[in-house]
Amino acid sequence: MSFSKKFSPFYNLTLFYVIVSVILRIILLFHPITQTSFTGIDIIKIFFLGVLSDTFIFVLASGFLWLYLIFISNSKFLNPTGYIVFGALVSLLVYVSFFNTILNEYGGILPQLGISFIAIKTILFGLLLFMPKYRSKIRFWLFTFVLFLYVLLILQNAISEYFFWNEFGVKYNFIAVDYLVYTNEVIGNIMQSYLVVPLFSILFITAALVTYLIVKRSKIFIETIPTFTEKIKISGIYFLLFGLSLLSIPFLSTKENSQNIFSNELQSNGIYKFYLAFMNSELDYFKFYKTLPEKEAYALLNQQIPDILGSTTLREVKNQAAENHKNVVLITIESYSAEFMKMYGNEKNLTPFLDSLATKSLVFTNLYAVGNRTVRGLEAVTLCLPPTAGESVVKRKDNKNKFSTGNIFTEKGYNVKYLYGGDAFFDNMQDFFKGNGYDIVDKKAFQRGEITFQNIWGVCDEDMYSKAIKVMNGEAKENKPFFNHIMTVSNHRPFTYPKNKIDIQVDAKSRDGGVKYTDFAIKKFFEMAKKQPWYTNTVFVILADHCASSAGKTELPLDKYRIPAMIYAPGFVQPIHYTNLMSQIDIMPTVFGLLNFNYQSKFFGQDVLKPDYKPRALIATYQNLGLLKDDVLTIISPKRQAKQFQLTILPNPKVGKDFQLFYDEKPLDKARPDLINETISYYQTASDMLNKNKYQKE
Repeated sequence: MSFSKKFSPFYNLTLFYVIVSVILRIILLFHPITQTSFTGIDIIKIFFLGVLSDTFIFVLASGFLWLYLIFISNSKFLNPTGYIVFGALVSLLVYVSFFNTILNEYGGILPQLGISFIAIKTILFGLLLFMPKYRSKIRFWLFTFVLFLYVLLILQNAISEYFFWNEFGVKYNFIAVDYLVYTNEVIGNIMQSYLVVPLFSILFITAALVTYLIVKRSKIFIETIPTFTEKIKISGIYFLLFGLSLLSIPFLSTKENSQNIFSNELQSNGIYKFYLAFMNSELDYFKFYKTLPEKEAYALLNQQIPDILGSTTLREVKNQAAENHKNVVLITIESYSAEFMKMYGNEKNLTPFLDSLATKSLVFTNLYAVGNRTVRGLEAVTLCLPPTAGESVVKRKDNKNKFSTGNIFTEKGYNVKYLYGGDAFFDNMQDFFKGNGYDIVDKKAFQRGEITFQNIWGVCDEDMYSKAIKVMNGEAKENKPFFNHIMTVSNHRPFTYPKNKIDIQVDAKSRDGGVKYTDFAIKKFFEMAKKQPWYTNTVFVILADHCASSAGKTELPLDKYRIPAMIYAPGFVQPIHYTNLMSQIDIMPTVFGLLNFNYQSKFFGQDVLKPDYKPRALIATYQNLGLLKDDVLTIISPKRQAKQFQLTILPNPKVGKDFQLFYDEKPLDKARPDLINETISYYQTASDMLNKNKYQKE
């Protein structure tokens, strides 16, 4: 047998992938949505460069196949090697099944997945070890199953690319990434929109037939397993192709440079486009959403934010009284829905301390988070701009030197810090905050004696608050005011916390336990803070980053965006309820107003206590961008769509009128073009300023 036949699984699957990709390109080329004509050069690039790109992409994707095939051997089943390996697998299975591991620490379905994978691996190895007579048959069916998975995924991806093109006229972009985030909603939409059972029946039957043909042409690999020397040669050739692919794929993507957008999309590889969308985290507003002429968009924005200058949000913010440089501590609480608090109707007494603190604070009763991820909340209170399509600015490459709340405090002579109980590397927080002038205190700054409890996310909130007190005591000695932004971690799955702190057992790993411990830890923080000399000269701002969950019956369910927010500063801020509709992006401009700061602002967020503020809230997912105003929810979404819903309170008789959470959202009988245009103006101008680097601090 020639050495080249040892590559049969690789080149047969690669050939199949290329054939499927070519057929898909031909179908998309003649799709009704592809409303354009192509030159000869376009056609050559679509099919020649496109096929080259497909080939290199599959070389990378076949890494898992290489890993599987390279470990096929008979020698590992010889005595005593086989028994040692089997014993190690059994020990590992027992360990993950009955002992606390990092999988249990995270919780959810991960422990079951880990146990299942190791159990299957152990069982299969045992069968191959103890049933040598059937080893060839077992190996054959395992080999067939692996190839079947590859064939199935190739076909599934082609179908997905077709339906995505059918919706948007492009290969994968950040909307496809979004679909992975909102899996339940997407599956529900697919089930309602397509004949799923016939479609998947055809898919599996086709995959089985193709697998049969590929296995027939490739089974020689397991019938005459390559020797160790041959495996070294195979690996060397594969690594060479792998390296060539890593260099070639980005180069080929630069050749997607036609003036014909459809030509570029057809030339591109969908899988690589998905990777780029995931890494770049952006969705081009101007390509997918309704737009207005630039001057009109900014003119409309000027009606909402007075005195902005031209095509920018730059304006002067002036206050009559003298500036007050009090310390400011901003606490953003992880996953903290308004419905957890007593004033919004919760009867479980989960937040006794914050319930009490609210009676002594300026409480914003009608405030909405901009999104449903931590990075969105951090973006909102730091940059004070609408949640633009795609991923938060926090996770984008161009996330540095932005106009931020930290800039304002720095200009006023404050020490500015971001404090986080986990590793700030997570979610790109370190890159974002450091790149915007914040000093960072995270888990890496903790000494061994400062950590009493930690889980996968970081140290418990009590430890974080104790560290924060030490940091603030040090800052107070510098005779400079400080602004410290603290991000909590304890109210997050797996909801573990120190024992004997609250009346909900740690082993329950429940959301209620996470919420109640979070409240307990904040109480401890204030007990410590009251003993410090800087306490009476400090303004405490407390709000959530987002709600505990985002799923609902509608695209933007309002109760899943309503968060608690309050400002506590005895003797400085009066304890009242501010009941007007407002957004998370308004919190810090309002704090600046309370401190009588004079500054040049680019913020979209406004001081809601000023008489010229016009109540509204901005809420969004990665692609649905909403404006809440005049009891109407306006949503703009890709394909230049706009929807509007009339909002009617679903009253809870046990809750006051300012704390009602639930609304019936029914399509508006008569469209409100003024609100559609206002929605466009917010999101279009925010996207424009980010795209043109007009939201920088200079």
